[in-house]
Amino acid sequence: MRSTFLLLFLITLGSPVFCQKKFYKNELGFRSENDAYLATTQDRYYTNGVFIQFKSIAKSLDSSNIKKIWSANFGQELYNAQSGQIKNIANVDRPFAGYLYGGGSFQWLKPNENSIKVELQIGVVGPSALGEETQTFLHKTVGFYEISGWQFQVNDEIGVNAKVNLHYLLLRNKTKNLDLSVPVNLSLGNTFSGVNAGILFRTGDLNPFYHSVATESNIANKIEDGLNEREFYFFLKPSLTYVAYDATIEGGLFVRDKGPVTFNANPFVFAQQIGAAYANNRWTFDFSVIFKSKQLQEAKRSEQYGSVAIYYRF
Repeated sequence: MRSTFLLLFLITLGSPVFCQKKFYKNELGFRSENDAYLATTQDRYYTNGVFIQFKSIAKSLDSSNIKKIWSANFGQELYNAQSGQIKNIANVDRPFAGYLYGGGSFQWLKPNENSIKVELQIGVVGPSALGEETQTFLHKTVGFYEISGWQFQVNDEIGVNAKVNLHYLLLRNKTKNLDLSVPVNLSLGNTFSGVNAGILFRTGDLNPFYHSVATESNIANKIEDGLNEREFYFFLKPSLTYVAYDATIEGGLFVRDKGPVTFNANPFVFAQQIGAAYANNRWTFDFSVIFKSKQLQEAKRSEQYGSVAIYYRF
């Protein structure tokens, strides 16, 4: 992985700045999140996430937005205790849980580089999310240990969750190779509710936030002037989350029998994300590592995992 990003970096150094020569209206992407990417042999807490996304540019009907983008999303998240091999309920320091959902979003990107995205998800937490089946398949495929502990997972509940993502540009230097921005995420639903805010620091060959990996806005319906033909940057994003409710820890909000073991979520969780992102006309690649403080007091350790994404435009 390090050699891949070094190669991309060297290519980028030799690349002059160009106006965008081509544009693509659609994008299909895949993101995978797993603690195994850190090569620490750990398998705890948020252990796997898979996300598939299709995006398309919408026709802009007013001058207040540079772009409008809609997307269809599908995802699955898996959570287990301090290990995926738990025999005794006394060793469950975080509930086993799966979250499976489908949804859609609409995003508005402004000329001042601020943006807003609204998303609606409909899904399920519990056995119907197929967490045990997915983790068993993954472990058998790669030759990991035999899974045990999903008998302690939270019970089923259908979830309806809304998200609002805001992104504000704070400043950019004169040479346009460094900037600071503020991402704010609001969640409201019976699976996840809370507020997350952070600071995004980028340095490298940057494109404006209305056409950047940072806002997943690399599609367009016309040639956009003043862009780097290739975007390549490193980023750092510390953030703080206020957790109002988390059904993967506390069980379904509206079900009486929440499961054999549930806990109260910590109200505040600090996270640090470090990574690199690359994009050209057709492709986007990004990789990052995420470190989080404990999401519940009973957890034996803090949380960490890696994230890899690939997107293709057409």
